[in-house]
Amino acid sequence: MSSGKAWRNEWFASLAFDIFGMRVAILTPTFSRFSGIDIAARDQAVELSERGADVTLVALAADMEPPANVNVEVVGMPGHLLWQRMYRLLIFLDIIKMLNCTRRLKDCDLVVSHQYPMNWLAYLTKRRYGVRYLYYNHGITPPSVFPSLWQRCYMRVFNALSNWTSGRADAAISISEYARQQLREATGIESELRYRTADEAKFHKGVEGRQIRVEHGLGDAPVILYVGRLSPHKGVHLLLQAFQLVRDRMPSARLVIVGKRTFSKYAKQLDRMSDSAVVFAGYVPDEALPSYYAACDVYATATLWEGFDLPVAEAQACGKPVVAFDIGPHREVVDERGILVRNGDVPAFAVAISGLLRRSRSNEIGLATRIADLPEGN
Repeated sequence: MSSGKAWRNEWFASLAFDIFGMRVAILTPTFSRFSGIDIAARDQAVELSERGADVTLVALAADMEPPANVNVEVVGMPGHLLWQRMYRLLIFLDIIKMLNCTRRLKDCDLVVSHQYPMNWLAYLTKRRYGVRYLYYNHGITPPSVFPSLWQRCYMRVFNALSNWTSGRADAAISISEYARQQLREATGIESELRYRTADEAKFHKGVEGRQIRVEHGLGDAPVILYVGRLSPHKGVHLLLQAFQLVRDRMPSARLVIVGKRTFSKYAKQLDRMSDSAVVFAGYVPDEALPSYYAACDVYATATLWEGFDLPVAEAQACGKPVVAFDIGPHREVVDERGILVRNGDVPAFAVAISGLLRRSRSNEIGLATRIADLPEGN
């Protein structure tokens, strides 16, 4: 490892203890309650603020409530979704905005970028004013998981620009060993590993889920849960295919899907694949999520790519077994109660879910029997 990279790691190690009084800018694309990356940026802003840093969060757009003691600055971008995507790809062409933004960041001690295109602001601020640049690596989605040629071409350019700009960072954090290796191979940067963890104060065994079952008319049916965006690379269509196979074995099974509909065409495809046994719960606020995990018997995700997969960790913290494809970081995240299935093997995915549902039902019946057999007073 070069001396430059060694210096980066030594500087990063000191950062963990020496944040008090520092002026820190945290950059994230949309600061949206629907984005896991933006939520991670929010949580980091709260953490650094509580440790005594003066924190400003900078985003192209924002719809999430600002944390206490954290200033949120909205840079702005086009309103139409297509133009937003093109703007985020080619933001470096908006030279005036780039210069104005870096000028506002020049007095910072540290700039943290959570995703491209915010890397440009971090890199240019470093280049113009010598401000240290920390890249928070959530991983980069490979183009191959997207269905259309246009999306794959877009992601190839996106990834190339992301790798170039993240490769100019002074230090980096990765949210999984998988993401860490991915960054190393793409840029040569060695990063510190920092797993995201479920908030144990919210996500734990014993949370009550009965009200969710009542709200969605689930009764005592075996319930499978998915939490995440409804986009093609999340594999929700594969989950629906597997669910139909599960129902061949367990007709009473129900599937609850929690998450925002991101792409209208894909959402219509999912609707066509679904019937009354599938509940689309839409966006669910953070405070309600533990009850959804508690209401299910099995958490299942057919996602084709993740940088970490926080919902898996949250489900496990609530005591639920997980079924997932053996991709990316899942060997790091899924615990011994869960089952990893060969990527794309829908029939095996369905068999794994069915087995865990039967086990869950058997355990509940056994527990109820044991309780019923207890003598009075125990």
